[in-house]
Amino acid sequence: MTVVASNYARKENDLYQTEPWATEALIRQFPVRGMTVWEPAAGNHLMADVLRDHGASVCTSDIAVYDRPHNAIFDFLLDRPHDEPSIQAIITNPPYGKSNRDAVKFARLALERCDGLVALLLTAKFDFGKTRTDLFRDNPRFWAKIALVDRIQWFPGDSSGTEDHAWYVWGPKGAVYSPRIIWEGRELFGEAA
Repeated sequence: MTVVASNYARKENDLYQTEPWATEALIRQFPVRGMTVWEPAAGNHLMADVLRDHGASVCTSDIAVYDRPHNAIFDFLLDRPHDEPSIQAIITNPPYGKSNRDAVKFARLALERCDGLVALLLTAKFDFGKTRTDLFRDNPRFWAKIALVDRIQWFPGDSSGTEDHAWYVWGPKGAVYSPRIIWEGRELFGEAA
């Protein structure tokens, strides 16, 4: 399959809405029932809604309000909230930025701010590269990569996404994990690809 550029015109603080099946793929492997989860790039709460549907208490924040209000508005990459939520997990689809620079910064900050589970939806090749060994090879918290076998449709009207994605999961501090790779997708959720 050939990867082609999207025809979608980019704009500042663009909204990439995560299809519910992609969040379901994470939850099948890492249940969230009873957890307090922070979704710091909440957009229109599509991911937060799925987390709530599966029994999590969710605190939302983002850099801007789109159609639904958040618990807080601030830039996760620049600001530290005065009243950071008491959480057991950070689960989000963070901004990637040029060459994934924002995603790398987001991952490091998430691991610093959360002693519990951290799960980030990123490009499937995000774990490649020697500048990220602190997040993967040299990080005892790195637990799993959930490769999505179906592509995410980010924008209304797109027939399918143009890039492969995966969930990267880090476990709670204080334990050492044996990293594993898991494959998930729409079909496993009961949707046609």
